[in-house]
Amino acid sequence: MKSKEKLSAAFEKNLHVCIGLDTDINKIPQFLKSEKSPIAVFNKMIIENTYEHAAAYKINFAFYEQEGAKGFELLEETRKFIPENVFSIADAKRGDIGNTSEMYAKAIFDLLDFDSITLHPYMGYDSLSPFISYEDRLCFVLALTSNKGAIDFEKLELANGKLLYQEVIEKVRLWNTNKNLGLVFGATKLEELKENIGRFDELPILLPGVGAQGGSLEDVVSAFHKARNNRFLINISRGLIYVDSSNEFISKVKNLLDSFNKTIETINNC
Repeated sequence: MKSKEKLSAAFEKNLHVCIGLDTDINKIPQFLKSEKSPIAVFNKMIIENTYEHAAAYKINFAFYEQEGAKGFELLEETRKFIPENVFSIADAKRGDIGNTSEMYAKAIFDLLDFDSITLHPYMGYDSLSPFISYEDRLCFVLALTSNKGAIDFEKLELANGKLLYQEVIEKVRLWNTNKNLGLVFGATKLEELKENIGRFDELPILLPGVGAQGGSLEDVVSAFHKARNNRFLINISRGLIYVDSSNEFISKVKNLLDSFNKTIETINNC
């Protein structure tokens, strides 16, 4: 199944929760720490018990890179745990001059075989084009992010009257000739989401910030439902995978994911 087909299939099933694997050895259940590779075991358990009810998995590279060579092995191993029919996101936030981006794209798409990647647009189109050239892989470009510091640059007003993040949205729409671009838009920026949701057109939207960062799943789903837009992924990391630290943590994760899915279904069926 091709990458675009995986994402479309998830949306058709009304699956919108993307599970973020921001796995921290200090936060996983204590009983797993006696394992030879605790993080690998934790990730495998999460994926094996949720993949039928998750829209996607997002692996945050920082949590693996900080372990050096061992971390890269864990990252590659975790990627292989994700079933072939389930959408995967490399949360690596790349974006550099062309030849450097070309090497990053080969690593993400050819070597690690991710379906998509997060990118920052600060250096312009030529820094993203090596990723965009992989026509069946998707690229989620940072527009308005969920962190407080987003106001430092992303909301600056330009000479044309638009805010910088709004110009990013317009540029991504313009660059989307291969129909493989999407946006990252913070779930914590609800008012801006409501104001700009009409600008998204057919772009899939990745929304971090629900849970630990304070974003509301109900509010985000309601905004997309009102706009008649079903092309969105709500990423939940800490608020889901660390919901419990006992030996029964998997059942608590499954129950919470089921609760999220039922909430989404209820809102979308209104």
